[in-house]
Amino acid sequence: MNAGAERASGDVLLFLHADTRLPAEADRVVLNGLDQSRRVWGRFDVKIDGRSRLLPVVAWLMGLRSRLTGIATGDQAIFLRGDAFQAVGGFPAVALMEDIAICKRLKRLGRPLCLRACVTTSGRRWEKNGVLSTILLMWRLRFAYFLGADPKQLARQE
Repeated sequence: MNAGAERASGDVLLFLHADTRLPAEADRVVLNGLDQSRRVWGRFDVKIDGRSRLLPVVAWLMGLRSRLTGIATGDQAIFLRGDAFQAVGGFPAVALMEDIAICKRLKRLGRPLCLRACVTTSGRRWEKNGVLSTILLMWRLRFAYFLGADPKQLARQE
C-alpha cells in the first residue's frame, strides 16, 4: 500500500481490499465529502454480499463500531489526503492490523468522515468460515492487538 501511495499522483488516496467494490461516483462522493467536511480522511459504510441473513447486521455493526471508535478497516475503503498520509508516515510495516494502526495515527489529525454511501465487499469468507465464528475470530485478534500482541503472530492465527 505504501508503494502504491508513493507512485500515486492524486491529492487523495483510497485503499480497499481486492474483494471490495466502490459505489458509483465514489470519486465525486469522496472529494465532495472531504471538501465539505474539511476532514482529512474517512471511510464508507459497507454492505456485505452473501446469502446469510446475519451479514446485513454485521455490516451495520461495522459502521456503528467505526463511528464510535474512529477506526476503519480495508473493507470500508479508507481514503485520505496525500499530505495526511505523509504526516502519519503511511501504513506501518506489519503483517496484520495495518488498517487499524493507520487509523489510530490518523485520529491524531481528526475524526474520520463516515460516508453513508456503501462499498460492497464479499461475504464469501464470512460464509465459508461461519459468520459467528468469523466475528469471534476478528474480535479475539483485535483484542489481542489492543493488548500489544505482535501482528506477525496474529497473522498466523487468522
